[in-house]
Amino acid sequence: MTKLSVNINKIATLRNARGGNTPNLIEAAIKIQEYGAQGITIHPRPDERHIRYQDAYDLKPVVTTEFNIEGNPNKKFIDLVLAIKPEQVTLVPDAVDAITSNAGWDTVKHFDFLKEVVTEFKNNNIRTSIFMENNPSWIEAAAKLGANRVELYTEEYAKQYAKGNLDAVLPYAGSAKFAKDLGLGVNAGHDLSLDNIAYFAKMVPNLLEVSIGHALISEALYLGLQNVVNMYLYKLKLE
Repeated sequence: MTKLSVNINKIATLRNARGGNTPNLIEAAIKIQEYGAQGITIHPRPDERHIRYQDAYDLKPVVTTEFNIEGNPNKKFIDLVLAIKPEQVTLVPDAVDAITSNAGWDTVKHFDFLKEVVTEFKNNNIRTSIFMENNPSWIEAAAKLGANRVELYTEEYAKQYAKGNLDAVLPYAGSAKFAKDLGLGVNAGHDLSLDNIAYFAKMVPNLLEVSIGHALISEALYLGLQNVVNMYLYKLKLE
């Protein structure tokens, strides 16, 4: 079954909006794992507007499933990941002022830089995934530079699915097959939701993990966090 990693950035956003420690990020991570999620994802940004760098250290002892840290590999981020040694690091080319991730890596253009970063993480036994669009040459370069996985950027699929265009999943299915043929694992994330996740997981082969945050936390406002986590797990089993 495709694993569910819950991105808890939005819980941190809510906490930071009021100050203090409510909702409690650590308690939320513990509960989400108790509810059945197979991983916790965080995405610290330089301005710490949601996840703070200290949160990463505080979460390390309580994440007993898979800890996935996403971000742009600047020096501060690299140092954080090397200190914590999560099971997985996902490299995302965020602009400093980006509201959310809005593009994947051009692994051809940034090959040398990414190879250096990936090699550093692999030398420390940290699985490395690269966030990217459906571009065969970029996927091929990801394999050549030594990444373990790619994370397919699914915003376009989500937009098209909402319009009834089910064929929007086909490029992702092709990319997943191509990535596996090159020895890469396949993750996916961005705008996946209860509405579109089951079809995506059914149609995309070799899908190891999805990372879902904004939609899941938003849905939990109406349906409850435990219920929503289990709804995702059920839909992922339908594949």
